[in-house]
Amino acid sequence: MSVLLIVIIILAIAFDFINGFHDAANSIATIVSTKVLTPLQAVIWAAFFNFVAFFIFRDHGVANTVAKTVQHGEYDLIVVLSGVLAAIFWNLLTWWYGIPSSSSHTLIGGFAGAAIAHAGFGAINWSLDGGISLTLLFILIAPIVGMVISMFITLVTIQRNIWLKLSIIIAVISSCLYFINFKKPFEFWALLSLGVVFVLTYLYNYLKGENAYRTANMYKKLQLVSSAAFSIGHGGSDAQKVMGIIGAAMVAENYIPDVGSIPTWVPLICYTAIGLGTLSGGSRIIKTMGTKITKVTPLEGVCAETAGAITLFTAANLGAPVSTTHTITGSIIGVGATKRLSAVRWGVTVNLIWAWVLTIPVSGLLAAGIYTLIKLFI
Repeated sequence: MSVLLIVIIILAIAFDFINGFHDAANSIATIVSTKVLTPLQAVIWAAFFNFVAFFIFRDHGVANTVAKTVQHGEYDLIVVLSGVLAAIFWNLLTWWYGIPSSSSHTLIGGFAGAAIAHAGFGAINWSLDGGISLTLLFILIAPIVGMVISMFITLVTIQRNIWLKLSIIIAVISSCLYFINFKKPFEFWALLSLGVVFVLTYLYNYLKGENAYRTANMYKKLQLVSSAAFSIGHGGSDAQKVMGIIGAAMVAENYIPDVGSIPTWVPLICYTAIGLGTLSGGSRIIKTMGTKITKVTPLEGVCAETAGAITLFTAANLGAPVSTTHTITGSIIGVGATKRLSAVRWGVTVNLIWAWVLTIPVSGLLAAGIYTLIKLFI
């Protein structure tokens, strides 16, 4: 293993750590803003479940997609190094200003930008089958899916007729379990378990005699479940992106034949790094995600996080490197829009969308500049 490859791995792990505290707010914004947990309790909770994802996401489909952003043989270690350096810079900059940009797209944009500077636009894999087009497509799809699912879950949840509410949940979960071809048994049992938890919780609350205090307390407890599920999805999605970059560097060095041959210590370190990063903070972006888009109650927090978790798990099943930032933002907008469209602060939302649109090209230009600068001295 060359010195440069070791440097890239160290920097990639550093990016993973930064990703953790940059995106910590995605996992804990709603649970903190609803005062279910204190910020310290929330980051510990999220960090733990970020690491739990290591035992769940074992096929590394997202990592493989990220590594295939650039055509095989069209990049070298300098390209990977430039992409990682650009991603670190952009992540720190957006974290400092409290802008919830996508760490995922920063990394992918940096890798692509450096590769274009190295070998031209022909170096990019534009295929929908594991190429950058899949990433670009999900920039649009992920927040919309999260928004639609959260609106549906919210409308079902606020349904006053308990038997109609339970019937809809059972029908939807049963249909999903029957019609969806799950790639991993865990996904089947996770969805089933989530449905059972909601059904039993709602039924228990009804039988005990619903009142405002008991119902509010129920949603606070359910938010622990929904935030844990979203944190698992966050860890599983984002740690794999760094694994993909490390895998691409190892392939360029001929250390491994392909990304599927990544040594076990790589995912272990990546999941640990993102967990530790989450543990270290995220307070600057919590305010934007948890209060500035729309005011969130425990009920709405449950709906937003559950919708976000479902979206992340579905995307990971497809090998699509979606943004957890985009996903949870779309979900929060969805729950806000179910009250009334004016409940969503659309001015803040438009600013977030601009940050999403600019992330890939800006990080790409940064990486291209860093690559050009490095080549001047080599």
